[in-house]
Amino acid sequence: MHGLAGDGTLMRIHIGERDKYDGKPLHAAIVELLRSRGLAGATVTRAIMGYGATARLHTDSVLRLSLDLPIVVECVDAEEKIQAVLPDIDAMMGGGLITLERVHVIAYRGHAQ
Repeated sequence: MHGLAGDGTLMRIHIGERDKYDGKPLHAAIVELLRSRGLAGATVTRAIMGYGATARLHTDSVLRLSLDLPIVVECVDAEEKIQAVLPDIDAMMGGGLITLERVHVIAYRGHAQ
């Protein structure tokens, strides 16, 4: 999909800020894995509030400061590449949520140098 527009798959991985893999933050380990496998790119977003399967609220509120804010890792690429990396990501995660959805890529290109 690099440099190409068209149909693709968006993978969203919902994890916690405190989640670790091999002693490093899980989101960083996932991004490194995606990069090493040649996926088109990844973005990590830190949320200000959320809850998951345990229904425990995580928030950045001063009154209820959480040290485990929600993190979302997003990646768009060809479905085959996403499917190929999913088992490894699943094995890295203790808890969390992974979703996939079809997307139509309009443009994908680096900045002109």
